[in-house]
Amino acid sequence: MKNRKLTAALLLLMAAAAPCMQAETLRVGRDDCRSMALRHSEELKKADNAVRQAELDVKIARTSYLPKFDGSATGIYMTPDIDMMGSKLQVKGAYMAGIQLVQPIYAGGKITAGNKLARIGRDVAGEQRRMCRMDVIADADNAYWTYIAVLDKVRLLEDYKNMVDTLYSQTEVAVEAGMAMGNDLLRIGSKRSEIIYQMQKAANGAELCRMSLCNIIGADPGTEIVPADSLPDCMAPGDLTVDIASRPELHLLQHQIDASRQQVNMTRGDFLPTVGLSLGYNYYGNIKLKGMVDAGGGMYVPFSQENKGGIGMGVLSVSIPLFHWGEGMKKVKKARLAVDNAILDLEHTRSLLDLEARQAAANLTDGWNMIEAARTALDQSAENLRVMRDRYDEKVSPLSDLLDAQTQWRQARSNMIEAATQYQIYQTAWLRANGRLGD
Repeated sequence: MKNRKLTAALLLLMAAAAPCMQAETLRVGRDDCRSMALRHSEELKKADNAVRQAELDVKIARTSYLPKFDGSATGIYMTPDIDMMGSKLQVKGAYMAGIQLVQPIYAGGKITAGNKLARIGRDVAGEQRRMCRMDVIADADNAYWTYIAVLDKVRLLEDYKNMVDTLYSQTEVAVEAGMAMGNDLLRIGSKRSEIIYQMQKAANGAELCRMSLCNIIGADPGTEIVPADSLPDCMAPGDLTVDIASRPELHLLQHQIDASRQQVNMTRGDFLPTVGLSLGYNYYGNIKLKGMVDAGGGMYVPFSQENKGGIGMGVLSVSIPLFHWGEGMKKVKKARLAVDNAILDLEHTRSLLDLEARQAAANLTDGWNMIEAARTALDQSAENLRVMRDRYDEKVSPLSDLLDAQTQWRQARSNMIEAATQYQIYQTAWLRANGRLGD
């Protein structure tokens, strides 16, 4: 009975303590988010594995130049014995073992082309990894700055609510003193209810942004993220010269052209002479020949002979395609058309990437113009709010003008947050468009 009471008491204590348990808090900066996202990204891990596979393919392709050694061993049990002109050949427990060396001398250039293709594949895997890395960094930046922006808007609404609460308290005192109308309290109360609704929406948005950021950086979904950065004072964009030479997409397409050219060589190699050398040595034994032999005087005596020994062999083979009804020429022409298509893809993609980079530069310039416009509007709204506050206190301006001024100030600050956030995202997009993100 005592044990049951003790258990019940412990359960009650644990239940009471549960609400007090806090989620893990993680303080991170932008660079921290990038590093964590890179470590967590499954796509980047797969890209790393692809690079390792490509490096192994290069090593595998190099072995094509080297001789191949193969060993073999064979055991034979054959029944019945073979009749050979009155003698019996016994192959019961016969064996043969040997070793063989095969060295390609010339394979129509296919070995060289295969090694070049393997090296191209390694370069392709590296560029795909670099492209994946930039995508991960861009996603981390966007999630991080968006989360900061939503938190700033939550704090803005809290400041706005405090401002309206103060006005409500002052007006309540004035109504009790008969210096203000009760309708003013209703109008302020309605504005306060609207702000509370907006705060709830902003808090929900912040929670969604937090979970999204946790997912990107690999943190537990319940982790409380505390940004180490705030929206910085933005600087005007510097040199925005477009240079897409470092874009991995261009490098991938150039590698595709190189690979297509090597495929032409591979196809041509199918219809060129091949030369190979094979050396081998085999040892055999336990092959017995049994029979009767004339010993003279009409007497026959049994005899048995075991055959064993070694055989060496060297073969130089040459294969020359003679006539295939033009198959080789047609296949080579087809492979060359693939090269032409790869070149066309490169030129088309180059123009699209150049357009993307120019659009990124235009967005960055527009983003800076939006910041300047938002900063001017914020300064003006702050001054207007100050003036309206003074006029309202002096009873020369109605309440509606003060509420409008507060709303304009809140909207101007919100616009400033959005402009600064979008500018940070545009900067990331600009670096990504020029192939320099994360360098």
